[in-house]
Amino acid sequence: MNNTEQAFEYRIRRLSADNIADAEWLHAVVYGVKPRHGFFAAKYDTAFTGVKHVGFMAYHRNGMPIAFYAVIPCFIGINEARVLVGQSADTMTHPFYRFKGLFVDLAARTFELCRSLGIRLVFGFPNQNSLQGFINKLGWQTTERMDCFRIQVALKPLSKVLGKMSLFKTAAEARRKNVLKKIALKQLGIANSVVDDGFGGIFRNNGFLNYKTYSKTYVIRIENSMVWLKINKVLLIGDILMREGEFGITMDGLKKLASRLGLNELQFHASPGTTLHRLFLTVCQPIPSFPVIFKDLGADLPTAQIKFTSADIDTF
Repeated sequence: MNNTEQAFEYRIRRLSADNIADAEWLHAVVYGVKPRHGFFAAKYDTAFTGVKHVGFMAYHRNGMPIAFYAVIPCFIGINEARVLVGQSADTMTHPFYRFKGLFVDLAARTFELCRSLGIRLVFGFPNQNSLQGFINKLGWQTTERMDCFRIQVALKPLSKVLGKMSLFKTAAEARRKNVLKKIALKQLGIANSVVDDGFGGIFRNNGFLNYKTYSKTYVIRIENSMVWLKINKVLLIGDILMREGEFGITMDGLKKLASRLGLNELQFHASPGTTLHRLFLTVCQPIPSFPVIFKDLGADLPTAQIKFTSADIDTF
């Protein structure tokens, strides 16, 4: 697309509090589901890092939002240093305006904005639809692929039947919230297990954990273990802090909780080489999960030594 066509076809605006709601509209068009009001406003308000609204929106000349790309600033702790980085997050293009170079344009602008704001590294967990674009068109590097552990949980026959009936879904969700309300701790999250392993990882200070409340999660205690989890169609484990010898007790407790909530699966995503990855291998064979990719903007960090869990992904 040449400059004349670009000026004619669309205009660009940086993400801000004034236009963030346009991402909600675009999400509904692209995915057929409208997020709750204010979701994107909270997700991209990363004031705890000193910068926020790091991304751009493209608009048709008639004012309609047609494309969006943004990153989420956070800090990664590695080699006793704390580095401002960004997580590549939502990438959306209106179906009528795909294959026009919008994604590459917005991404390139975002990376330049990152540099100007002091963000020295960007990482992400793209799906298969966007992976090749990041690698081939934007020069990202892949360091590894996370593994997904899916552990089945036995449910009572009645629970299986009721879980499939729409009449009982609302009641089941209300019951889950009530159960979790009784057992959830007041804390918003837990420290990063990969850091305890000696790897680099996202720095989960109070600012980060308060920010992460844009998505509803829970912290529970099982014996001496702390588990950060999220409930959707499965019990998604974000991270666990525990002694290795208590892994079996922790898993038994999570299975009982899942059964009590009417969920037939535990799920956990982990980087290879971490303690939790090794422990989960003793109970389940994983399937390939998210690729881990990096765009170096001048940090010159050993990215292969940066590891992640489910809790680090922006959808958690």
